[in-house]
Amino acid sequence: MFGNTIQYGKTILDFSYLVAAILFVVGLKLLSKPESAKRGNLWAAAGMLLAIVTTLILHRDNSGNNIPLTNTIVIIAVISVGTVVGSVIARRVKMTAMPQMVSFYNATGGGASALVALMEFSNLKNTSPLVTLLGLIIGSIAFSGSMIAYGKLNGKIKDWKSPAMKYVNLLMLALIVGITAFMLVAESPIVAPEILLYSLFALSLVYGVFFVMPIGGADMPVVISLLNSFTGIAAAMAGFIYDNQAMILGGIFVGAAGTILTLLMCKAMNRSLLSVIIGAFGGGGAAAGEKEMGTIKEISLSDASVLLNYSKKVVIIPGYGLAAAQAQHVCSELDKLLTERGVEVKYAIHPVAGRMPGHMNVLLAEADVPYEKLVEMDEINPDMPNTDVAIIIGANDVVNPAAIDDPSSPIYGMPIINAREAKNIIVMKRGMGKGYAAIENSLFYHDKTRMLFGDAKDTLQKLLSEIKNL
Repeated sequence: MFGNTIQYGKTILDFSYLVAAILFVVGLKLLSKPESAKRGNLWAAAGMLLAIVTTLILHRDNSGNNIPLTNTIVIIAVISVGTVVGSVIARRVKMTAMPQMVSFYNATGGGASALVALMEFSNLKNTSPLVTLLGLIIGSIAFSGSMIAYGKLNGKIKDWKSPAMKYVNLLMLALIVGITAFMLVAESPIVAPEILLYSLFALSLVYGVFFVMPIGGADMPVVISLLNSFTGIAAAMAGFIYDNQAMILGGIFVGAAGTILTLLMCKAMNRSLLSVIIGAFGGGGAAAGEKEMGTIKEISLSDASVLLNYSKKVVIIPGYGLAAAQAQHVCSELDKLLTERGVEVKYAIHPVAGRMPGHMNVLLAEADVPYEKLVEMDEINPDMPNTDVAIIIGANDVVNPAAIDDPSSPIYGMPIINAREAKNIIVMKRGMGKGYAAIENSLFYHDKTRMLFGDAKDTLQKLLSEIKNL
């Protein structure tokens, strides 16, 4: 009778994990579109809640014992504290700080998975040493790499570049692989397993720091995406250690989504995945920065408003400056006004615009910009010669012709939005400061370019008023 009860409980638990997996898949599907992303989060959260509740109630160990009451109380208390803290952070964090928050969350996930592996390696009931070591390595790299990314995005850590870095990183990768193989195959290791384990832990943490330190500029979103995939894979490894299907599936979904996104962004940036892993790419140099490029020409608000009002086709190219100025809502108002007056308005979205993948999509969705108006780089570029006005708002690197024209530039080879192909170009900037990649932009000196200096939100608001008065 008792045995049947345990069996029924396990069956229900396994079924709940299956339902949770379905909820995860539905959630991911809904997350793929801005208009359904909020519902996608709720569906995925419901799946996770179901998995947690059924595990706490129905899980039994090999002896048939359920989770001790003390452990259950601790787990619920920790989840409650995490939920409250996470909710407060999510409500208070500004849109400009979202990339930092994502990096911090990646770090916590990777760190937790690494600690699970560190604790369980010596557990005699653990029969998966390879999975445990992989969880330790990947989780540690995700933790330290994400913390460095957080510091760099927050402006607290500067790029640290050296031609020797890629060789140092390759050496550390070789050491990590060598120690892992030695621990798995050596029957009587010369060095105590605990020493090797902590050496591997330390080496992985240092590698995470070293491979992110040289990376900067427009390459940061690619690294954030890669670290996100690492966190998911590490979580899946922790799931294998505990033989928990919900953790395995959740980790695999996150890891797979992050990996696919990383590969797509590598392709968009014309980078190889290997160059990302060894930290051998990244902007931040000043290769073409100091040479004379020409004369800057400004445009008045009244002239800009007339030009926009009588155009047929306008393309807005948003960047981090739009987010920093919190100008997405007034930008959307300008879009609506021009559309009402018969102007076709679209938004050109570069894959790495902003500081994280999809940053601009989220920003514009917050301002209720219709998703069909957001056009990816590859689709909008052929249409740029037919565009009357390209408005660049706080975007530097993603429109910089140096990516095409200057082999010495750190961003050379990166596909860009061909704003210079438009008939007229208006650039909104606070001043002539360089972008995140810290390199000069010859587009600002182009014959067709006119600069509109000032805070993006304030400038757009004044431009809106001017057009209304026409």
